[in-house]
Amino acid sequence: MPHPAETLKTLLAGPVPDPGQISSLLDGLTLADKITTVRALAGTALQGALWRTVIGAPRVSVSEMIPPDYPRLRPVIFHGKNSLPAFTEFQKICFRPEQREAGDVAWGYNETRIRPVVGPGYYVLHDTSDATHGGAAFDYTQLPLAKLPAWPEIRSNHAGLSRFVYDNMVDYMRRVSGDVFIGSAVRSGREMGSYFIIVRELLPR
Repeated sequence: MPHPAETLKTLLAGPVPDPGQISSLLDGLTLADKITTVRALAGTALQGALWRTVIGAPRVSVSEMIPPDYPRLRPVIFHGKNSLPAFTEFQKICFRPEQREAGDVAWGYNETRIRPVVGPGYYVLHDTSDATHGGAAFDYTQLPLAKLPAWPEIRSNHAGLSRFVYDNMVDYMRRVSGDVFIGSAVRSGREMGSYFIIVRELLPR
Protein backbone atom coordinates (compact mmCIF):
# COMPACT_ATOMS: atom_id res chain seq x y z
CA MET A 1 0.00 0.00 0.00
CA PRO A 2 1.53 3.34 -1.03
CA HIS A 3 2.44 5.93 1.57
CA PRO A 4 -0.15 8.76 1.76
CA ALA A 5 2.51 11.20 0.52
CA GLU A 6 2.91 9.19 -2.69
CA THR A 7 -0.87 8.99 -3.08
CA LEU A 8 -1.13 12.76 -2.66
CA LYS A 9 1.58 13.35 -5.26
CA THR A 10 -0.22 11.01 -7.66
CA LEU A 11 -3.50 12.88 -7.17
CA LEU A 12 -1.78 16.20 -7.87
CA ALA A 13 -0.05 14.84 -10.97
CA GLY A 14 -3.35 14.18 -12.76
CA PRO A 15 -4.61 16.54 -15.46
CA VAL A 16 -7.47 17.77 -13.23
CA PRO A 17 -6.78 16.95 -9.57
CA ASP A 18 -9.90 16.30 -7.51
CA PRO A 19 -9.99 18.48 -4.37
CA GLY A 20 -12.52 16.12 -2.77
CA GLN A 21 -10.18 13.13 -3.09
CA ILE A 22 -7.30 15.15 -1.65
CA SER A 23 -9.41 16.34 1.26
CA SER A 24 -10.64 12.82 2.02
CA LEU A 25 -7.10 11.45 1.95
CA LEU A 26 -5.79 14.06 4.41
CA ASP A 27 -8.82 13.93 6.70
CA GLY A 28 -8.26 10.20 7.17
CA LEU A 29 -4.74 10.66 8.56
CA THR A 30 -3.46 11.21 12.08
CA LEU A 31 -1.89 14.57 12.89
CA ALA A 32 1.61 13.11 12.61
CA ASP A 33 0.85 11.50 9.25
CA LYS A 34 -0.70 14.71 7.93
CA ILE A 35 2.47 16.60 8.78
CA THR A 36 4.68 13.94 7.18
CA THR A 37 2.50 13.83 4.09
CA VAL A 38 2.34 17.54 3.37
CA ARG A 39 6.02 17.99 4.15
CA ALA A 40 6.74 15.53 1.34
CA LEU A 41 5.39 18.07 -1.15
CA ALA A 42 8.63 19.84 -2.02
CA GLY A 43 8.97 22.60 -4.58
CA THR A 44 6.79 25.01 -6.47
CA ALA A 45 5.30 22.56 -8.98
CA LEU A 46 3.48 20.35 -6.47
CA GLN A 47 2.49 23.12 -4.08
CA GLY A 48 1.42 25.37 -6.94
CA ALA A 49 -0.73 22.54 -8.30
CA LEU A 50 -2.39 22.17 -4.90
CA TRP A 51 -3.02 25.93 -4.67
CA ARG A 52 -4.71 25.92 -8.08
CA THR A 53 -6.67 22.75 -7.24
CA VAL A 54 -8.47 24.43 -4.32
CA ILE A 55 -9.03 27.75 -6.07
CA GLY A 56 -12.77 27.10 -6.07
CA ALA A 57 -12.97 26.34 -2.34
CA PRO A 58 -15.05 28.73 -0.20
CA ARG A 59 -13.04 31.64 1.18
CA VAL A 60 -11.49 30.53 4.45
CA SER A 61 -11.80 32.74 7.54
CA VAL A 62 -9.88 33.13 10.78
CA SER A 63 -12.73 31.42 12.64
CA GLU A 64 -12.24 28.36 10.42
CA MET A 65 -8.51 28.30 10.96
CA ILE A 66 -8.93 28.77 14.73
CA PRO A 67 -12.30 27.54 16.06
CA PRO A 68 -14.31 30.32 17.79
CA ASP A 69 -14.54 28.31 21.04
CA TYR A 70 -10.78 27.68 21.21
CA PRO A 71 -9.47 29.40 24.36
CA ARG A 72 -7.92 32.82 23.99
CA LEU A 73 -4.20 33.03 24.77
CA ARG A 74 -3.81 29.32 23.98
CA PRO A 75 -1.35 28.75 21.13
CA VAL A 76 -2.31 27.12 17.86
CA ILE A 77 0.56 25.52 15.98
CA PHE A 78 0.55 25.30 12.19
CA HIS A 79 3.25 22.86 11.03
CA GLY A 80 4.44 23.92 7.62
CA LYS A 81 6.44 23.24 4.50
CA ASN A 82 7.25 25.96 1.96
CA SER A 83 8.23 25.68 -1.69
CA LEU A 84 11.61 27.40 -1.32
CA PRO A 85 14.88 25.59 -2.13
CA ALA A 86 16.16 25.53 1.48
CA PHE A 87 15.01 25.84 5.10
CA THR A 88 11.60 24.64 4.05
CA GLU A 89 10.11 23.41 7.34
CA PHE A 90 8.65 25.80 9.89
CA GLN A 91 5.87 26.43 12.38
CA LYS A 92 3.47 29.34 12.46
CA ILE A 93 2.43 29.73 16.10
CA CYS A 94 -0.35 32.12 17.06
CA PHE A 95 -3.11 32.87 19.57
CA ARG A 96 -6.30 34.87 19.85
CA PRO A 97 -5.71 37.91 22.10
CA GLU A 98 -7.82 38.66 25.13
CA GLN A 99 -8.72 42.05 23.70
CA ARG A 100 -11.95 41.23 21.90
CA GLU A 101 -12.05 44.75 20.49
CA ALA A 102 -9.13 43.71 18.29
CA GLY A 103 -11.66 41.74 16.23
CA ASP A 104 -11.39 38.20 14.94
CA VAL A 105 -7.61 38.10 14.67
CA ALA A 106 -4.68 36.07 15.93
CA TRP A 107 -1.18 37.24 16.77
CA GLY A 108 1.86 35.12 16.11
CA TYR A 109 5.32 34.47 14.75
CA ASN A 110 7.35 31.93 12.74
CA GLU A 111 9.50 29.30 14.39
CA THR A 112 12.29 28.19 12.03
CA ARG A 113 15.83 26.87 12.20
CA ILE A 114 17.05 30.25 10.96
CA ARG A 115 14.97 32.43 13.28
CA PRO A 116 18.11 33.73 15.07
CA VAL A 117 19.29 35.02 11.67
CA VAL A 118 16.14 36.29 9.91
CA GLY A 119 14.04 37.13 12.95
CA PRO A 120 10.75 35.76 14.26
CA GLY A 121 8.56 37.15 11.49
CA TYR A 122 5.69 38.42 13.62
CA TYR A 123 2.32 38.80 11.91
CA VAL A 124 -1.39 39.38 12.42
CA LEU A 125 -3.74 36.72 11.07
CA HIS A 126 -6.94 38.41 9.91
CA ASP A 127 -9.76 38.10 7.40
CA THR A 128 -9.47 39.70 3.96
CA SER A 129 -13.01 39.88 2.65
CA ASP A 130 -12.11 41.95 -0.41
CA ALA A 131 -8.80 40.33 -1.41
CA THR A 132 -8.63 38.57 -4.77
CA HIS A 133 -5.80 36.23 -3.74
CA GLY A 134 -7.57 34.27 -1.03
CA GLY A 135 -9.22 34.35 2.38
CA ALA A 136 -7.63 34.80 5.80
CA ALA A 137 -4.07 36.09 5.64
CA PHE A 138 -0.90 36.03 7.70
CA ASP A 139 -0.09 39.73 7.39
CA TYR A 140 3.52 40.73 8.07
CA THR A 141 2.78 44.41 7.43
CA GLN A 142 1.04 44.42 10.83
CA LEU A 143 2.64 43.61 14.18
CA PRO A 144 0.88 42.13 17.23
CA LEU A 145 0.27 44.35 20.21
CA ALA A 146 1.47 41.62 22.57
CA LYS A 147 3.05 38.17 22.67
CA LEU A 148 3.11 35.17 24.97
CA PRO A 149 5.77 35.29 27.72
CA ALA A 150 8.05 32.57 26.33
CA TRP A 151 8.07 33.95 22.80
CA PRO A 152 10.93 35.95 21.24
CA GLU A 153 10.76 39.73 21.35
CA ILE A 154 8.55 41.41 18.78
CA ARG A 155 10.72 42.90 16.03
CA SER A 156 9.97 44.98 12.99
CA ASN A 157 9.90 43.08 9.71
CA HIS A 158 11.48 46.08 7.98
CA ALA A 159 14.84 45.80 9.77
CA GLY A 160 17.91 43.61 9.33
CA LEU A 161 17.63 40.36 7.41
CA SER A 162 13.92 40.18 8.25
CA ARG A 163 13.21 42.57 5.40
CA PHE A 164 14.37 40.01 2.84
CA VAL A 165 11.95 37.38 4.15
CA TYR A 166 8.93 39.13 5.70
CA ASP A 167 8.92 42.79 4.67
CA ASN A 168 5.69 43.91 2.91
CA MET A 169 4.54 40.27 2.79
CA VAL A 170 1.00 38.96 3.09
CA ASP A 171 0.31 35.21 2.90
CA TYR A 172 -3.21 34.46 1.66
CA MET A 173 -4.78 31.15 2.64
CA ARG A 174 -7.06 28.55 1.08
CA ARG A 175 -8.43 25.43 2.74
CA VAL A 176 -7.37 21.97 1.53
CA SER A 177 -9.02 19.77 4.19
CA GLY A 178 -10.22 19.98 7.77
CA ASP A 179 -6.82 20.80 9.27
CA VAL A 180 -4.73 21.51 6.18
CA PHE A 181 -4.37 24.88 4.46
CA ILE A 182 -2.24 26.23 1.65
CA GLY A 183 -0.94 29.75 1.27
CA SER A 184 0.42 31.95 -1.49
CA ALA A 185 2.97 34.65 -0.72
CA VAL A 186 2.17 38.16 -1.95
CA ARG A 187 4.71 40.97 -1.63
CA SER A 188 3.63 44.58 -2.17
CA GLY A 189 0.45 43.30 -3.85
CA ARG A 190 2.24 40.98 -6.27
CA GLU A 191 2.01 37.18 -6.18
CA MET A 192 5.49 35.69 -5.94
CA GLY A 193 4.76 32.17 -7.16
CA SER A 194 5.86 30.93 -3.74
CA TYR A 195 3.63 28.65 -1.66
CA PHE A 196 3.47 26.83 1.65
CA ILE A 197 1.29 24.13 3.23
CA ILE A 198 0.35 24.06 6.91
CA VAL A 199 -1.27 21.50 9.19
CA ARG A 200 -3.18 22.78 12.22
CA GLU A 201 -2.54 21.44 15.71
CA LEU A 202 -4.96 22.51 18.44
CA LEU A 203 -3.43 21.99 21.87
CA PRO A 204 -5.37 19.96 24.47
CA ARG A 205 -7.76 21.95 26.65
